Amino acid sequence: MHAARCLKKDAEKIKMRLFKQGLIDSRFRVMSDRKFVYFPLKRKAARLDIVQKDFENNAERKTKLKDAVKDNLTAAELRQLKTAFDIIGDIAILEIDEGLRSKERLIADALQKINPKIKTILRKSGRHEGEFRTQKMEFLAGIDSRESVHKENGIRLKLDVEKVYFSPRLSTERKRIMQQVKQNERILVMFSGCGPYVCVLSKNTKAKEVIGVEINPVGHEYAQQNLALNKLKNAKVYLGDVTEVVPTLGKFDRILMPLPKGAGAFLDMALAAAENKCIIHFYDFLKEGNEKLVHDKIKAACRAAGRKCRIIKTVKCGQSAPREYRVCVDFLVY
Repeated sequence: MHAARCLKKDAEKIKMRLFKQGLIDSRFRVMSDRKFVYFPLKRKAARLDIVQKDFENNAERKTKLKDAVKDNLTAAELRQLKTAFDIIGDIAILEIDEGLRSKERLIADALQKINPKIKTILRKSGRHEGEFRTQKMEFLAGIDSRESVHKENGIRLKLDVEKVYFSPRLSTERKRIMQQVKQNERILVMFSGCGPYVCVLSKNTKAKEVIGVEINPVGHEYAQQNLALNKLKNAKVYLGDVTEVVPTLGKFDRILMPLPKGAGAFLDMALAAAENKCIIHFYDFLKEGNEKLVHDKIKAACRAAGRKCRIIKTVKCGQSAPREYRVCVDFLVY
């Protein structure tokens, strides 16, 4: 397939150019050798060094893991094996059922062999819990670490995967929001964590200002580091409860509420901070077909605040259980 080839020293600049033009084919993995980086393209592009390359499909890594362990697992165990896993920087995070715990080290070792760029392999040990929605991890293989630097959408994010809530699966959703931002917008990110939305929007748009508010002091500290890491000049992050901090920040043209569970309790706060014709991105978990429930919740909050709204669209941006999805409702406030 078509690939854009560039020297390693130019890779970040070329990646950003391709990314903004929508040319990178995210179904395939970026390749590199000693001298060059190769980006998989959806189509040919002008003024680039175009070569032909065979890229690995991202879906193939699931098959590879199953192939790597098939001689050491029974047929029943193979059916139990969850081949989807998260990669955050050089850390892989697996979900392993109770029935496979006796084979978890074997599975982790196999994963590291087929993906040598992974330095640490962890297993989820429980659900996201507590006010900060953090998740315990068990070390399985490699270097016993919880901190890494993750790359997505042209930015770098430093974080501790056990002390900060972060989902690499929302990379596409962050890009979707990024592509909607207009010049000179003032943007608020409530529940901003280590700064993924703040950094992506600040780095890749012409927003006037991007502000994040986070109650987790560890997440806030990482967000501050990430603003510096990405050399962002039009972004700020505040530590504290949104109910106390947001009223001091003025009005916004766009507000993000990426707290999937419980964000409804803060809709009044977002509406109070919304300029006329502000767009709010509201996140929730819903059973399939229940979009009307979240729409009614939004409309009721707007009525209570004396505001009018128009639902623009409802987008699925993740699955939490069979027929249950994380959704984002984009709506206009006036």
